[in-house]
Amino acid sequence: MSNEYVFEMKDITKAFGRNVVLDGVSISIKPGEVRALMGENGAGKSTLMKILGGIFSADSGTIYMAGKEASIKTVDDARKYGVSFIHQEITNIPEMTIAENIFLGREPKNHLKMVDYRKMKHEAQKALDALGLDLDAGMLIRGLSVAQQQMIEIARAVNEGAKILILDEPTASLSKSETDNLFAQIHRLKKAGVAMIYISHRMEETFKVCDSVTVLRDGKFIGTRDTKETTENELISMMVGREFNNMYGNKRVIGGDVIMEVKHLTTDKVSDISFTLRKGEILGFSGLVGAGRTELALAIFGIDSIQSGEIWLEGKKLTINRPKDAINAGIALVPEERKEQGLFLSHTIATNLTFQVLSEFIHQLQVDKKKESKIVDEFKQKLSIKMASTEQLAGELSGGNQQKIVISKWLAAKPKVLILDEPTRGIDVGAKAEIYKLMHSLASEGVSIIMISSELPEIINNSSRIAIMREGHLAGILDQQETEASQEKIMSFAVGGEHTTC
Repeated sequence: MSNEYVFEMKDITKAFGRNVVLDGVSISIKPGEVRALMGENGAGKSTLMKILGGIFSADSGTIYMAGKEASIKTVDDARKYGVSFIHQEITNIPEMTIAENIFLGREPKNHLKMVDYRKMKHEAQKALDALGLDLDAGMLIRGLSVAQQQMIEIARAVNEGAKILILDEPTASLSKSETDNLFAQIHRLKKAGVAMIYISHRMEETFKVCDSVTVLRDGKFIGTRDTKETTENELISMMVGREFNNMYGNKRVIGGDVIMEVKHLTTDKVSDISFTLRKGEILGFSGLVGAGRTELALAIFGIDSIQSGEIWLEGKKLTINRPKDAINAGIALVPEERKEQGLFLSHTIATNLTFQVLSEFIHQLQVDKKKESKIVDEFKQKLSIKMASTEQLAGELSGGNQQKIVISKWLAAKPKVLILDEPTRGIDVGAKAEIYKLMHSLASEGVSIIMISSELPEIINNSSRIAIMREGHLAGILDQQETEASQEKIMSFAVGGEHTTC
């Protein structure tokens, strides 16, 4: 094998029981190359990288490191070859210092074979400084932000002498400034010759930070493209297996008469928020992480207490002290954290999907199974939910199908206002397109939608108007009938450059 590649994986196959998740996949990367690994949920991306990282063993196929065949059966084997896996879930130990986390399991010893804490802190500080991180190696991990903890994991990998860095959805919980800092570190590591595999559903990031893209579909290798020589539509077509021209649909739904009005709403987290929502409109809410977007939704839905202000729906003033009040009024909330707040993962799809309308088919402890099945079948077809059966556990579904279950649960209750908080976070592009199509279909049927999103292309291409939050206040509202929104204009409102309401 050629030694121009830092690693090569040839004809990798892996099955779990009868389910073949990788079918003869091959991939090779050069030193200093940043390679995006893309595909829909279940395409085999994570499994392929877990084989490289020593978490799984391949059923067949060969791995080569710098042109020589390598045996990687464990995580320690992978580390010996310079492979480091930065998982989406932070793995640091909060009660330990930064230095102790960086050297966990590799603590330097003095002549008495005791841990040399002075040397450990000194070497850890060098690793932090090499990444330009303004942190003291003696600090406890507890209290650091997600972005800082992620950088600690990267510092650990650098200290271990990583030659191959696997980054799994690294920006999922980061603000724009934190993301920019991560990209700066990736550029720094790239110049140092570290090869990186970048797993993300965010297409914009792929073109910004990656040199090339490998696409998997249904466990098979589809192709590799140079990011400078491909397009978003081509990559999506490779992922979904059909021609793809427009991810967002052809036009935005403008909406009709005002259906909801929020007047001077104030909680302990947001202040003096006023806006209107039209019938059949998609109103986007943008802003930096922590700007108060989710907190506003929680107040409207009755989770956070309202200190002052009013909410009017269809000309009637609402009193919302708890979620049940909002639900009874016709307001639904699909939360940002679907697994923690939107689903019963250990219960069936049928239970989850019908939870909000139990009264429709349960009478005097008798379950009308026929009516329950009718509701489940309706939304299975309407949202193209992929499931083995309605008795399958919700926790076994892909992220995109889980999100469809959460949305279906609320649609079954026939809401007038549907609040979607980060509706496509962590789901693949095929599922994203289906969610967008569903949103526009619901809007055309008269459902009014408030969409909160950190992805600016998603906000711009789906919303008729865009409300921008900043530090708990409403910085402005852009009406795209009057002024076409741009990422630059939205960010100007978000960081304090402009303040106006259209």
